[in-house]
Amino acid sequence: MTEWWRGAVIYQVYPRSFQDTNGDGIGDLPGIMRRLDHIASLGVDAIWLSPINQSPQADMGYDVSDYKEVDRLFGSLEDFDDLIKRAHALGLKVIIDQVLSHSSDQHPWFRESKLNRTNAKADWYVWADPKKDGSPPNNWPSVFGGRAWEWNPSRGQYYFHNFLTSQPDLNFHNPAVQDALLDVMRFWLERGVDGFRLDTVNYYFHDKLLRNNPPARRPKHLPYAVNPYDMQEHKYGKSQPENVAFLKRVRALLDQYPGSTTVGEIGDSHKGLQLMEEYTSGGDKLHMAYTFDMLGNDFTAAHFRTKQQNFFAGAPNGWPCWAFSNHDVNRHVSRWAASSASQADLACQAAAMLLSFKGSVCLYQGEELGLPEADILFEELTDPPGIRFWPEYKGRDGCRTPMPWDEGEAPNGFTAGKPWLPVKPAHSALNVAHQDADPNSTLAFYRKAIAFRRAHPVLADGDIEFLKVAEPLLAYRRSGSKTSNETLTCLFNLSADPITLTVEGAETAELLPLSQGVSRKGKKLTLAANGYAFYDSGEISLKFAGTKKPS
Repeated sequence: MTEWWRGAVIYQVYPRSFQDTNGDGIGDLPGIMRRLDHIASLGVDAIWLSPINQSPQADMGYDVSDYKEVDRLFGSLEDFDDLIKRAHALGLKVIIDQVLSHSSDQHPWFRESKLNRTNAKADWYVWADPKKDGSPPNNWPSVFGGRAWEWNPSRGQYYFHNFLTSQPDLNFHNPAVQDALLDVMRFWLERGVDGFRLDTVNYYFHDKLLRNNPPARRPKHLPYAVNPYDMQEHKYGKSQPENVAFLKRVRALLDQYPGSTTVGEIGDSHKGLQLMEEYTSGGDKLHMAYTFDMLGNDFTAAHFRTKQQNFFAGAPNGWPCWAFSNHDVNRHVSRWAASSASQADLACQAAAMLLSFKGSVCLYQGEELGLPEADILFEELTDPPGIRFWPEYKGRDGCRTPMPWDEGEAPNGFTAGKPWLPVKPAHSALNVAHQDADPNSTLAFYRKAIAFRRAHPVLADGDIEFLKVAEPLLAYRRSGSKTSNETLTCLFNLSADPITLTVEGAETAELLPLSQGVSRKGKKLTLAANGYAFYDSGEISLKFAGTKKPS
């Protein structure tokens, strides 16, 4: 099936924190292979590996120094080949991270480029002359703090870096750079990978004229952002129109490998959904993409409804990949804790909701255990922006801590050595072994919810129609599957208090077993805090006054 990715459930593995086998405290490829049975037991379709390429690890692998090599921290190319074979034998596709927008400053390309202005790689990165006063060419900031320009005395120029100074941006306006990166992707496709997660996919091109970014709008009553990066509208440093033509080249390459896929990460607070629509529509660019719209603090029916409605209205033939957590944001059971009376109930509701959205789904390792954000001390930090902006921003280490596998004390079977990040007590208590033996655990529910999605094809490829009801009730119908004529009605109470609604026609509709926190009395349906109901019919209608003004 060449479109296996459409409606697929993808499991993100953060290799550093999955399983260590050599005692150095850092997860590795043999460790991932050892734990593949756990992933397969969830019922997912694919795994996505965060970066495993050779890297100085200044940004945990998102600073690549050799695109065609595995970092020795994780193993070897032979280990990777073995992992691919084992995953495929278990029915799991394998997607790997490709960090194309920038490289490490230790990459041979950059080492040559920075020597002078006449070498063969002189135009492979973004170089610019200083202003007359010696300052950088424009006002672009770095995502990780400070200016996005670093002075290089050997060339007498600045180079552009959207992230760390050790992560110089490649110059995609140079066709040779595009060719080299497509060759990298071909290398991995030939090794058997099933696709790529494209890091910062809207960052590839910059404005050739290097125009200044305008300020972002800020209500006067609000304080300045913690990070100056958020004080600008990034009109020129990323998200340029030339990106579309390169994405078409990427798609043309993947079309040579039937069944391969792409999922792009789009980071743009002003036009993220617009780019997601543009990049996935037409069948000649990305297969899927995601933004950070569902990775924030909003937990309202209006938010989840409008984001999906806006996407499908703008890109009726595009395709999203929704996620609630990943390695870049606080874990969602912590972000949304104020809307829940129970962390476990919230974890299960989030799974039931995400797995019933239209689109593909990405689950982040540990999500199936209901792991909260870990409380990391300053002296334990490894994440550069966390160190820079502490304590107002604590960085991303809290969502990157090791998986707790075994019962007992930390590090719970992750390593025989000292883990690179600590396993906190709240995570130890939620270990895999304990939940594996408990039929009522969050882990057991994730398996049940994924099996439910698989048993109802309409959830993978059907249409979605949102019902107009008041907060905090999210309600929608799923119908129009290519392989099934069923219709499901899905109801979610997005609050920490019970709600009661009137359901007309429920007497002829079956309440499906994934439903939780539900009680019925005649036409009255009560959803407990974070309760949800699935009906096997689209013929029911709802009446709900809401706890807030209807949205």
